[in-house]
Amino acid sequence: MRCGIVEMRRGKFGQMTINDLFGGFYRGKRVLITGHTGFKGAWLSVWLNLLGADVVGVALDPDTDKGVYSLSGIGSRIIDLRGDIRDAALMKSIFTEYNPDIVFHLAAQPIVRLSYEIPAETYNVNVMGTVNILEAVRELKGKCAAVMITTDKCYENKEIKRGYREDDAMGGYDPYSSSKGAAEIAIASWRRSFFNLGDYAKHKKSVASARAGNVIGGGDWALDRIIPDCVRALESGTPITIRNRNSVRPWQHVLEPLGGYMLLAMNLWNEPLKFSDGWNFGPKQESVASVWEIASKVINCYGCGSLIDKSDLDAPHEAALLMLDITKAKNLLGWSPRMDVDKTVAMTVDWYKRYVSEDCYNLCLRQINKYISE
Repeated sequence: MRCGIVEMRRGKFGQMTINDLFGGFYRGKRVLITGHTGFKGAWLSVWLNLLGADVVGVALDPDTDKGVYSLSGIGSRIIDLRGDIRDAALMKSIFTEYNPDIVFHLAAQPIVRLSYEIPAETYNVNVMGTVNILEAVRELKGKCAAVMITTDKCYENKEIKRGYREDDAMGGYDPYSSSKGAAEIAIASWRRSFFNLGDYAKHKKSVASARAGNVIGGGDWALDRIIPDCVRALESGTPITIRNRNSVRPWQHVLEPLGGYMLLAMNLWNEPLKFSDGWNFGPKQESVASVWEIASKVINCYGCGSLIDKSDLDAPHEAALLMLDITKAKNLLGWSPRMDVDKTVAMTVDWYKRYVSEDCYNLCLRQINKYISE
């Protein structure tokens, strides 16, 4: 099924409500999301709630009151739990109590430069936290499909000029990237050791991993990310400082990979033997651009601002070139990105220009509607 086909209708009080998506697959499904108070997790919670899923979120408190989780009020529309994925016993008890059909594991320490400051904690969260979720899934008695979210940085980056494929070697230079590579190795090990497809009839668990590019969109306020850095500068009337102007990344709107994750989970549930594997969800080739180019597009959409190049040759290492090959997702899942880089930046900036004056839940709903109409 093609991702994103949807009908919209007007509900009470003129609010937009989703009529159908993914053939109604998610309606009534119990879906557990780790990291639902974060940037991607909050958007996923809003979207799944609109699809009629019975959403359970498990996460730490949000780190900002300006993000999608806080401003949309999505916590009041779902089962909203607090918990640290490093607490294995707690994760097992939550999974056992709520017995999810679908799991999306997004909780992580996601910042490259911060991983240089807290490398052991980064590994503890990203590797052992992932292992704890895998073990919690293993405790479940019924059928479950789990999508474990990692990153494009999980690959051993050799600065090659082709996109990384799912069978390329895992690795990573910095603690964050290498922790995600290690998490991928753990996921593959658990899939072979405890969720072996040859024994699926006995355990009924299917596990896939998903790797996305540099995700941007409304409601991200993390430090050391280009869009939040741009918006903070624009809102304060100061120039935008660029750390690594020539770093090239595969930029995509947050709704692009989320649609891929949901499509993957649906297929994983319906055909576990075919889809229990690793998957790339990247943007169109023309959406691969430098940090300087992205910041310039932000200024153009915002209508004001300026850039300052503060590239520091002594800064901690970050990859200069990173791209994903999404042929597998296109051919086997029928997924492909809908927006080019200009539409991606425009939709992102539009959210930041509106979030102060508009209802955030309806703003997110309108952007989901716009995305699926592309």
